Amino acid sequence: MELDREAIVQIVVSTIALATFVAAAVFVSTNYSSNGGLTEQGGIAIIGAIGLFIVVMLVAGLWMERQEF
Repeated sequence: MELDREAIVQIVVSTIALATFVAAAVFVSTNYSSNGGLTEQGGIAIIGAIGLFIVVMLVAGLWMERQEF
C-alpha cells in the first residue's frame, strides 16, 4: 500500500504535535513534582500543556484542510 502526500503530511504533523505534548508533559512532571505527585503549579502547567496541545491540533487540522494536495 502506497501512501499519498496528504497522508504523509498528516502523519508527520500529528507525530510532531504528539512528541511536543509528551515532551511538555515530561518537562512538567520532572520540574514540578513533590513527594511523588505534582505541585499546585505543576497541575496548572499540565492543564496548560493539554490546552496548548488542543490548540496546536486545531490549528494543524485547519491548516491541513486548506492545503491542496
